[in-house]
Amino acid sequence: MPDMSASANLAMTHVATLAKELDENKVTPGVLGFLVFAALAVGVWALMKSMNRHMGRVNFEEEPEPTREPASQKPASRKPAGDSA
Repeated sequence: MPDMSASANLAMTHVATLAKELDENKVTPGVLGFLVFAALAVGVWALMKSMNRHMGRVNFEEEPEPTREPASQKPASRKPAGDSA
């Protein structure tokens, strides 16, 4: 691992001595992965809180459905679909 910094190398040697067997091919998220996940979780929580606040401000009143007249009382204003004249 020639491209690791000295402090990271030192930290890895301490971790390696604590572990019984270290698999160098195993990739773990580590602290950076946890911090990214925590930041995403806080961001989603803030967005949901903001959405709830905005949805609470919406003044939505559903209009009543218009009353419909029975089909027999409506005047025939349409031509049949097959008429071209």
